[in-house]
Amino acid sequence: MKALSAALAAGFVVFCAGPLAAQDLRIGVASEATSIDPHFHNVGQNNALRRHIFESLVFSDANGKPMPHLAASWRSVDESTWEFKLRPGVKFSNGADFTARDVIYSVCRIPTVENSPSNFTIATKGIEEMAAPDPLTLVIKTKGPYPLMPLDMGNVAILSSQVFGAGPDLAFRKGGCAGLGTPPKSADFNDPARAIGTGAYKLVEYTRGTRVALERNDAYWGAKPHWKTVSFRPLTAAGPRVAALLAGDVDMIENPPIQDFERIKSSGNTVVQGLSNRVIYIHLDQFTGAGWTTPGVKGTDGKNPFLDKRVREAMSKAINRDAIVERIMGGVAIPAGELLPVPLFGTSPDRKPDRFDPDAAKKLLADAGYPNGFELVLGSPNDRYINDEKVAQAVAQMLARIGIRTSVDSMTASTFFTRRNKYEFTAYLAGWGADTNEMSNSIIALIATQDAAPSFGNTNRGRYSNKTVDDLTIKALGTIDDAQREALLRQASKVGMEDYGIIPLHFEVTPWAFKPTLSYAARVDQYTLAFEVKQK
Repeated sequence: MKALSAALAAGFVVFCAGPLAAQDLRIGVASEATSIDPHFHNVGQNNALRRHIFESLVFSDANGKPMPHLAASWRSVDESTWEFKLRPGVKFSNGADFTARDVIYSVCRIPTVENSPSNFTIATKGIEEMAAPDPLTLVIKTKGPYPLMPLDMGNVAILSSQVFGAGPDLAFRKGGCAGLGTPPKSADFNDPARAIGTGAYKLVEYTRGTRVALERNDAYWGAKPHWKTVSFRPLTAAGPRVAALLAGDVDMIENPPIQDFERIKSSGNTVVQGLSNRVIYIHLDQFTGAGWTTPGVKGTDGKNPFLDKRVREAMSKAINRDAIVERIMGGVAIPAGELLPVPLFGTSPDRKPDRFDPDAAKKLLADAGYPNGFELVLGSPNDRYINDEKVAQAVAQMLARIGIRTSVDSMTASTFFTRRNKYEFTAYLAGWGADTNEMSNSIIALIATQDAAPSFGNTNRGRYSNKTVDDLTIKALGTIDDAQREALLRQASKVGMEDYGIIPLHFEVTPWAFKPTLSYAARVDQYTLAFEVKQK
């Protein structure tokens, strides 16, 4: 298994060979999209689904490389101005023309989304002004140099301003746009008549817990996908998911468990897998606000132990990442020492995962004033990440060995994210995949101080704060030179990791399994995209 892990880390992809016809594709997904609204929840399963219906100016290929999409080209006019030339002839699925006005409307709508568990203002934070000199030209002004604008625009799903009733006076205004009308509610997108995008597919049905049904958009501007209809069926338990593939009830599944690979291949099906940009991590409550009592901790005389770096370091050193990778993940994962895997932009090749050292962990815990440890509840989803509940249970057992008596509170992803966003967990296990495939995205989301800058810390539910991390990240965002920006991001990551602001565990290696007549290239973002599934 160690050899397999090393090969995967180097980008090795495993294929096996193996009867599908017609133009209908049925996919069993491991985690269900929580909304059709493309601006509701910045999470992998939602982002993958929305790309079938709602597109962006920029698209990332399987390896994370940005490519022109609804924008035919873009350029930096000066250090604070970006110009996007939009693709001519693109229409929404209702026949309306796609123009720069729709991009402005979409950016304006994002901050109006109610109850978003993790919003998309992380992608619009750099925008100061937007204008459309003509229908196919978009000009974006930033406060200063902002090299990530094309990558950010790859994460803004474009809605039709016509469908949702934008006024003739629509104009971008930082802090509140003019002419936006009444923005749609997230539930509105459940109606196929309202889920209008420029994508290769149109929504036919969204039945939560049962399926999402799509139909090919035959007026699509780009290459027509092979599949006339696509259905996504939530099969959150691994056993039934594999059984559905083997029985022929679905044609493709996400995340087959490693122990079933041989059975899947011996039945003539194919397995493909590749390293992802998703880190699995532990977040710890580090809020210092007056009157706050951290939940889920006992035996500390009312103190929050996680405000002491020594406790955080002790927990990290108590976790045997190699054992988790080998025993829980079946060797199909990579131990993590920071928030993105090498060689993605901003990562440090010399940054290694913490070495498993329970003796050092016990000493740190005693030095911090907890020689007998304490009690802890660790929150975790049980259907979102690969083996998430099993990983949480393994972490709990490892922490117990240094005196932190840990119980696991696991639940479905929808319940978990709701509770997490209400700060109900003193510690929790979760994952993050960097939409831009570079380090600033992960830092901004997970360890930047909430509100230190626009959209900073929007998924930092541990409320960790480190001014040095913030300052280095802000400086990096304004640095055009790639080498200088990467050096700043490496430094920011180093500071955050050495302060144990978050505890990275491992990077997921993502597998798919499918019928032998299909092919699919593993994507670093873990997305399952029906229009990239080919028939041999």
